[in-house]
Order: sequence, then structure tokens, then C-alpha cells
Amino acid sequence: MLSSTEFIRQSLEIHLFFARIMKEHSFFLEVGFTPKDSNYIQQADNFRLEFDRLLADTISLSNGVVSPSVLQSGEVITPFTLKAEMATAYFTGVNIPINLTKSEAGLMGSNELMTDNPMLEQRVCMLNQRAMQLVMALAQFKTMILSGVISCRIFTSNYPLLIDHILREAKFYYQIILRLQNREEINLVKDMYEQETFWNRIMAEHSKFIRGLLDPTENELINAANNFGNEFDMLTKESKEAMDKTIPISKVTKDSLKATIEIAKFKTQGTQGLVECKIKSIIIPLLGDHTLREANHYLRLLKIFSKNI
Repeated sequence: MLSSTEFIRQSLEIHLFFARIMKEHSFFLEVGFTPKDSNYIQQADNFRLEFDRLLADTISLSNGVVSPSVLQSGEVITPFTLKAEMATAYFTGVNIPINLTKSEAGLMGSNELMTDNPMLEQRVCMLNQRAMQLVMALAQFKTMILSGVISCRIFTSNYPLLIDHILREAKFYYQIILRLQNREEINLVKDMYEQETFWNRIMAEHSKFIRGLLDPTENELINAANNFGNEFDMLTKESKEAMDKTIPISKVTKDSLKATIEIAKFKTQGTQGLVECKIKSIIIPLLGDHTLREANHYLRLLKIFSKNI
């Protein structure tokens, strides 16, 4: 059973990462609709604001509680997050609260073992419950939108695969919170198979989205994105084979770590290029930063897995 201190720490760390991801998913949906679907724009905006509040409450509980390794990993914010938000707010007219990013930049981590804090534990438990309800509602909204897009009842500038992609991430987040609420200890070996299969597929799809949103003249970047897509497709296949015990997980973890280090560099350069207006594309700057944070999150997990093989 998960200890009280680990329950608090792991819950807050997962919300610092995923609550921001969910608020940005809501934003990407919001700006992808046409004026005809103003009701969907409003619903997506409402979800964005709710996740803003969830993230704000998470930040207020996290100082001196979460691990320095999480804050330093680049999965909470990157050096580009603030500028990406400001540029994206300018382009869309959507009011993105950059004060949350500034607050996260000021967070301090701690490796010291916390003393039991029943009041904080109760607040985190309530935060988790609220997050589960919110994530489930967002997942239902994404499901409805995806169904509408596939049946040609709704038009959006977001790929159907992207909507399916962000739906899977919402479900994944929900399952993690559920396990935390049940105080389940993480089985690292079992978790390795699940996480690597999940995130390798996410990395492959990021590469394909980037490839499809770059200007047709950006040949070098298109080829690089295409190569990453193929590489992570292969790693996803290998992750599933490792789950079936066909190949050793250690090989997949080693190969995934190497590939994720490279794609994180690619996304870093890409996000910087978007923020500085040096890349021709229809990629909103915040989407670049969003995919970089997910690569950084996966990178931190892979380093933990590598040490424990």
C-alpha cells in the first residue's frame, strides 16, 4: 500500500504534468472549431478554465513537497513555455494565464522525507477526486467530438487521430489517479511495459502531427519528423512484443531512451524555432512546447526504468 507521503507527492507530481496537458488539450480543441460550433468552443473553453483552476490548486500545494527531479525535468514547464503561451494568446485572442507558469517557475522541490500531514493528505485526496470527475467529463467531450468528426457532422482543424490521441491521454491520466486514490504501489516492471508501449505510440504520433503541420517547403524538418515517426512505430511494436515476452524489455528501454533523447532535442529546436518565427508551419507555438514537455516526462521515466532493469 502506498504510504501517505508517497500518495501526496506522486499525486501532486502527476497533476503538475497532466493538468497542464489537459488544459492545453481543451485549448487546442477550442481554437480548432469553426464559428458555427460556438457551443463546442464554449464547452472546450469551460474545460480549459476548470483545468486552470485545478493546476492553480495543485501549484499551491506543491512547494517543498514534490521531487526536484520532476521540477528540473522540463515536464512541468520548459524554458519556452512562457513565450509560447504569450505568442499563442496573441495569435488566438484567448486569455492564457501566464501567472501559473510564473508560479511553477518559482516552485521548490524537496528530497527530504515528509512527516505525516493528515490535512494535506485530505486536500490532495479531494484534489484527486475533483481531477477524476473533470478528466472523465473531458474524455466524454473528446469522444463526442471524435464521433462527430469521423461521421462528418463536425469540422475541426484538428486531425481525427489527434483527437483520438488526446482522448487516450485523458484516459491514461484518469487510470493513474484512480490507482493513486486506491493507494496502489507502483509495480515498476509492470509499469515499464505499460508506460513504454503508451508513450512510444504518443511519440510516433507527435512526429506525424509535426510532419503534417509543417509548411511543404520545410523538407529537412519533414524528413526528420517522418524518420522519428517510423522509429517510434517500430519501438511501439517492440514494446508490445516485450509485453508478450517475445523480446527483453531491457532492449526496448535502451532503444526507447536513445530515441527519446533525440526526439526531445528535435522538439526543443522546433519549439525554439516556432517561438522565434524561424519555422514555416501551421503549428501554434504552444503545441510545440506541449509535445516537448511530454517527451521530457517520458525521458524522466525511461531514466528511472534504465536504472532499475
